[in-house]
Amino acid sequence: MNVQKKVLQVKDLKKAISAWRKRGKKIAFTNGCFDILHYGHVAYLQRAKKTDRILIVGLNSDSSVRKIKGAGRPINSQKERAAIVAALGCVDYVAIFYEETPLKMIKELKPDILIKGADWKGKHVVGQNVVSQQGGKLEFVSYLSQYSTTKLIKSIKKSVSNG
Repeated sequence: MNVQKKVLQVKDLKKAISAWRKRGKKIAFTNGCFDILHYGHVAYLQRAKKTDRILIVGLNSDSSVRKIKGAGRPINSQKERAAIVAALGCVDYVAIFYEETPLKMIKELKPDILIKGADWKGKHVVGQNVVSQQGGKLEFVSYLSQYSTTKLIKSIKKSVSNG
């Protein structure tokens, strides 16, 4: 599928979801900044994708990333990040959200499965109650903690300053 056809507005995504549900597919949703895509991101998204489901990634907008990560972030624009994430074979669709959390998008899309990294176990997960109220579930996926965009940026800065 063409990358541009995988990055959708919520209203168009809702139409696609309806069609997939008619075909018996479950709708899975995860979210993140995905600023500098690295192996940890790819491994996480591959684990989130299963054959019976459509995987949607809610992507933080540039302004949302700045609110969460601070000045100087994101490194890559939302358009670039969306295209890169959409290019992954395990990702079916990408939609950009502009709030600090994807709650509004989760309420609109009504996914069957909300996916978070295993580091979220025992913590409040935004949208969990929305998904569970409609009979859906929260699923934790293992992730590789040694991979992090923040760690990667720090490593690059250190390398540059050490010349």
